[in-house]
Amino acid sequence: MPETHDAPLMRRPLRWWLLSIVIIALDLGTKLLMTQWLSYAEPREILPFFDLTLLHNTGAAFSFLAGHDGWQRWLFAAIAVGAVVALTLWLKRLKANETLTAVSIALIMGGALGNLYDRVVLGYVVDFLSFHWQNWYFPAFNLADTAITLGAIGLVLDTLLPKRTHAREVPNE
Repeated sequence: MPETHDAPLMRRPLRWWLLSIVIIALDLGTKLLMTQWLSYAEPREILPFFDLTLLHNTGAAFSFLAGHDGWQRWLFAAIAVGAVVALTLWLKRLKANETLTAVSIALIMGGALGNLYDRVVLGYVVDFLSFHWQNWYFPAFNLADTAITLGAIGLVLDTLLPKRTHAREVPNE
């Protein structure tokens, strides 16, 4: 009868921070490029349903709490720092076969830190990706938001996908 056991811990789990660093660099680089290339709140049509539009978001997702007097900046910064610390601890405890989880965590950390930089240094998050259909506009977002979303989708998929177990044959006695 085969006996199953847990996979060993991932070797060098913090190497996934390299993916986070790539996400941060791409996010901040595109934000800088769009800030230099675009005029604030003036859409530049790329496709009939997609514009590049430079916007500043002082709130969170969908401009949540954006209308407040600034305290939300530090609340969202603290949440991002706490999330990155928690995700780093989770990353360190991953098993060798949990690659999708590791990639997902790295994407979320990179996105959170890209937006954290904006929030702390600029006081707002730079958004520039704007999708729309006729008169309906999806809230503008950036590459950090995309990485966070893809990471969250990866974590959901990881919970839905069947887990592979490592079986070890035990000789019949």
